[in-house]
Order: sequence, then C-alpha cells, then structure tokens
Amino acid sequence: MNETLQQIIDNIKKSSDEGNAAVVYFVGIGGIGMSALARYFNEQGAKVFGYDKTPSTLTGELEKQGMQIHYDENVNAIPDNVQLVVYTPAIPKQQAELVYFKQNNFPLYKRSEVLDAVTNSSFNICVAGTHGKTTITTMIAHILRHTGYGCNAFLGGIAVNYNSNFWSSKKNVCVAEADEYDRSFLRLTPNIAVITAMDADHLDIYGTAEAMEEAFIEFTGKIKEDGLLISKFGLKRSKELKASTHLTYSLQNSSADVYATNIRMKNGSYEFDVMMKDWMLDNVELNMGGMHNVENLVVAIAVAHHLGIESNKIKEAVRAFRGVKRRFEYIIPPSPLGKAGMGPVYVDDYAHHPEELKALISGAKSLFSDKKCTVIFQPHLFTRTRDLADEFAESLDLADEVILLPIYPARELPIEGVSSEMILHRMKNQNKQILNKSEVLDWVKNNKTALLITAGAGDIDTLIEPIKNCLEN
Repeated sequence: MNETLQQIIDNIKKSSDEGNAAVVYFVGIGGIGMSALARYFNEQGAKVFGYDKTPSTLTGELEKQGMQIHYDENVNAIPDNVQLVVYTPAIPKQQAELVYFKQNNFPLYKRSEVLDAVTNSSFNICVAGTHGKTTITTMIAHILRHTGYGCNAFLGGIAVNYNSNFWSSKKNVCVAEADEYDRSFLRLTPNIAVITAMDADHLDIYGTAEAMEEAFIEFTGKIKEDGLLISKFGLKRSKELKASTHLTYSLQNSSADVYATNIRMKNGSYEFDVMMKDWMLDNVELNMGGMHNVENLVVAIAVAHHLGIESNKIKEAVRAFRGVKRRFEYIIPPSPLGKAGMGPVYVDDYAHHPEELKALISGAKSLFSDKKCTVIFQPHLFTRTRDLADEFAESLDLADEVILLPIYPARELPIEGVSSEMILHRMKNQNKQILNKSEVLDWVKNNKTALLITAGAGDIDTLIEPIKNCLEN
C-alpha cells in the first residue's frame, strides 16, 4: 500500500530521531519557497539534495548548511534511497530529473502539498495577496519571534534580522506565505488568514481576473471554523469572502477596523499610531521606507494584538525590525539627519507588478521629495508584460527617469512581439531608454543620481553590488 504524504513526512522525522537520516530531494531547490522547506527538512535531520538551474546567493547559503546541490539536469547525480521528492510548478515539465522521478514512480509532491502536510497539525497564520504578502508574513513572524511568543516561519523572502527565510520553534504555531501561483494557497488551512490584494496577475494560470478572484474567495473557505480573516479595506468582492470573524485594515481610512493615524516621516523612517475600535498602539516606529509598508505593518500588528501579545513588546519588536531583503531595502541609506543631500540614496525592491511599482515609486518620492528619482526596472515574464503593459507604463511614469532592462523570461519561452519596448512605447515620460546590464553599469558610472531604485523579480539583483560600488566610488 502506498504511503500518504503525511506518513512519509512522519517517517522522515522518525528516521532522523533514530539516527538514520532520510533523503529528501528538491527539484528547483533555489526557489524562495522551496529553500524554506529544504531548510525545514535539513533542520529535521534529513539529508537534503537538490537541483537548480543556476547557483545563487541562496543556494550558496544552503550548501553552507550541508545541503548538496548540482546545477545540471543529471539523473546520475540523484542519490540512492530518496524517500521524498519535492518540486516547484515553475520547473518545466520536460526537465530531465522531473521526468525520471515520474517514470520511476518516486513519491513526488508539489511544494504546496508538502507545506500543507508539514503545517497540518499547527495553528496557522497564512498571508495571501498579489502584493505585500512577503513583507507582512515576515513582519508577523518577526514580531512573534522577537516578543518570545514563538513560531515556525516559512517566508517568501529573506528576513534581514535573521538572514533566513525559515526558522523553527517549539511553539506549535506556523506563519506562512500563501502563494496564489498555480493555486498553491488552496491547500493551506489557516486559523488566521490575511488577504492584501486580488489584482490581476498570473493570468497564464487563471485566464481571467475574475477566475483569480474566485480562487481568493475559495481560499477564505479554507479558514478553520473559528478562524479570523483580515483583508484590505475596499477589496473588490469583499462581501463574498468567507470567515466567522472578518476584520479590514487600511493605511489611513478610519472606516476600516484597523488603520494608522498621525503618521510622521523622519529621515527615511516613520512614526505613527495604530487604531482599532477598542484598542490603540501609539508611537510605533518603523525603520523601513515606503508608505505601503506602514500599511503592511498595520495588519501585522493587528495579528499580534489578536494573539494577545503585550503592546510594549509589539512596539519593541517593530522598532528592531530591519526589513526584508529586496523589499524597499536601503542599499545606500539616506544620510544622517543634518547631512541631507550629501550623497545618493539607493533602494532595491522585488516589485514586479504595476501596483507594487506604483507603491514603491510613490513611497520613495514622498520620503525624498527633494531628490530626482531614477528607476531601473527589469520586467518579469513575457505573459505578465503582455497582459499588463499599459499598467506598467502608467506606474513607471511616476518616476523622473526610467531605464528598462530586457524581459527576464524565468519559466517562459519568448512570445513574438512581446518585449520591453511594449512598455517603453506606452510611457508618456520621455526620459526613458532600454539598456542591457553592462550598459546600465556604464550609465550609473557616468550619471549623477540622487535617488536610484532597482526593481524586478528576475536576476536584476546581480547588479546590486556593482551599482552600489559605482555610486559609492
């Protein structure tokens, strides 16, 4: 009789406890969600092996932790006695190792199925939405860890405080990012669910914006019977979302159940109060840029308050929060107070959807209104560029100057007629151009920039250190 996934995971833990390390294999181990699960099994005492297309900072970190990774499609590199194979739907179906595992009837499961099984018996806080979910998930997990409440965390980004996207705790509470790609989030069973946005995205999977909205509605149906839903105030189809208790959050709209007020900007940071109908938290300090991150923190604080964490502990945790890598990350922070304008400010962000770009650029410009804003953007996916070219152009027009890189294809093959020119030609701002990566570095060397932003979900992150060096020298 075939074992269930739950039995396989229980046996992996049992083997480790008995000193016989089980073997778990990851196809696409370098993905942010995949690597968090790889770290989980590694910590459980399993031997973790995996494949990824290219080495990265993240795969390097996994290798330092003892995981064995190779970067060519090679079935001969697969170890003996693999008890569990985890794969990401972003891997092409024809990938040689994936084909081998399927043909030889290995226990093969998607990342989302494994995350569901791992969190099956825990109290789950799941954050969903087309943008903001990584930052909110990390904020919640950080507050729970820093205050001593405790949690297991599966994050979609690297928490700067801990330089990791995973940590464990004896507390049977799990904070996890609920990813809408490939309908993965429909496998999770939250006690507390957050929905940040339901904007059109992943139309290669869903087909229409309406179908995507239906998936989010279905996700709320997975919330446990006595669970809590916190959704962004004003969400389309909000009344169709299901939960026994439903709160809304907003940046400043007092019609929401929880919102920020009395917001003060101070040298790239914010101070504000958080208001609920029967509770308030005053003088919260967030040392992270972007007004959208104030809103993200509002919902994280609402979750912490719901769990009964003391107000002062919440404030201390927030004050200590250093952000998420590539989420409004200060690569070169603003000069200390009194030295304004002394040097450039350089912000890097994972923004790859028009709404994320809009929040990023407008947030940066409000913080640094005296500085000319230059954005270097790498579009991610041919389908997303094709479907949202008008919206990308409108968001990028908020910048003073724009440099576009060629599209990063990720899992996709090129689509005829779809390129970065689609966005460029739709932009009203005339201060725009398309450059490749080496040309971008030449441009940075030869141009003074007051406020520089790099954005995108592809490999634009390989430019961060070279650009930083150019600006500092």
